[in-house]
Amino acid sequence: MGPAEALASIALVAIAADGYLAEREGQDMTMLLSRMALFSSYSSEALHRLFDTLLARLKEEGPGILINQAKGVLPPDLRETAFAIATDLVLSDRTVTPQEQSFLEDLCVILEIPNPTAQQIVQVMTIKNRG
Repeated sequence: MGPAEALASIALVAIAADGYLAEREGQDMTMLLSRMALFSSYSSEALHRLFDTLLARLKEEGPGILINQAKGVLPPDLRETAFAIATDLVLSDRTVTPQEQSFLEDLCVILEIPNPTAQQIVQVMTIKNRG
């Protein structure tokens, strides 16, 4: 797993945090990742293959293992980015379930995001997803 796969793993766990994986959420994740420089070498087909591979790993290994593996290879300068993407995906449907809230709180701790920074990210993503 490299940095791109690590970031995609965190994004996937974010959209599955409520216990459901809607097709629209997968499309949102793919679109969001495809706009990042980290994924510029990935074709649409390659992103879909990555999504399918990570989904199989999520089902087989569970979210905790996938997140911890991702943290192990995610460069420190991408941890805030990963948290921002996860927050954006969780907030995109404008409803946050208790499971999603718990996931974001846990992710903040796992990725060692300072609390003021995490609060700022959540605030900005809340504003972004209002419209």
